[in-house]
Amino acid sequence: MRGLSCPPRIRLDPQTMTYSVSPIGFVRSCFKEKFAIPRQPQLAPAARGVLELVAPFDQGDAVQGLEQVSHVWLLFLFHQALEEKPRLKVRPPRLGGNKSMGVFATRATHRPNGIGQSVVKLDKVEANRLWISGIDLLDGTPILDIKPYVPYADIIDTASNSIASAAPSLIPVQWTDSALQQAHSHAQRLEEPLVALIEQCLAQDPRPAYQIPAPEREYGAQFWDLDVRWHYPEAGVIRVLEVIPANT
Repeated sequence: MRGLSCPPRIRLDPQTMTYSVSPIGFVRSCFKEKFAIPRQPQLAPAARGVLELVAPFDQGDAVQGLEQVSHVWLLFLFHQALEEKPRLKVRPPRLGGNKSMGVFATRATHRPNGIGQSVVKLDKVEANRLWISGIDLLDGTPILDIKPYVPYADIIDTASNSIASAAPSLIPVQWTDSALQQAHSHAQRLEEPLVALIEQCLAQDPRPAYQIPAPEREYGAQFWDLDVRWHYPEAGVIRVLEVIPANT
């Protein structure tokens, strides 16, 4: 490996040919747990967060020009799904969790190097942070790189994927009167589109596809600093029961 040099943030072990990288920032997200996060970016436009950059990328130079861009690609680590032994086959949730496929044919979180990518909307650019939306990123996600979305290169009109040919079908989301009132109140406090966030995420039916929930069974997930609880009063319908401060 004579003559090979690496930037300080990318380190190479020439004997094992393994690399180590360091994050350029971390996401502060509306999603505080993995359950109910959309399975792809842009499926919940109301899902917002902030990418906080770390030194030396937090002085403004690294983001100069990004104000001319509407969307960016984020390369990140699935930091809560890192594994020492790689999985060659996985069970994608889209297929009900009962059918296995080769890991490279899926976007499962269990990746050989734990790397994910998302295209997100860039709402505002500051020297040390980016305000983003349409995210599918867990709070605290380490970001490895940022690249501008280039429509003429990134849109492929002839592309096809018979495994995931269309966005998942949405189901109706209903509210109890008290839960809707709670959500509007917290939305004002947070200054976030909370009702839209909850509806957009729950409409994608976050439960495992193999489960058939009874009406008395309750589900829950944390959005921002709130616990949201819901049930399925009938097949294919969600009703939000309450939106209350999370126990932290």
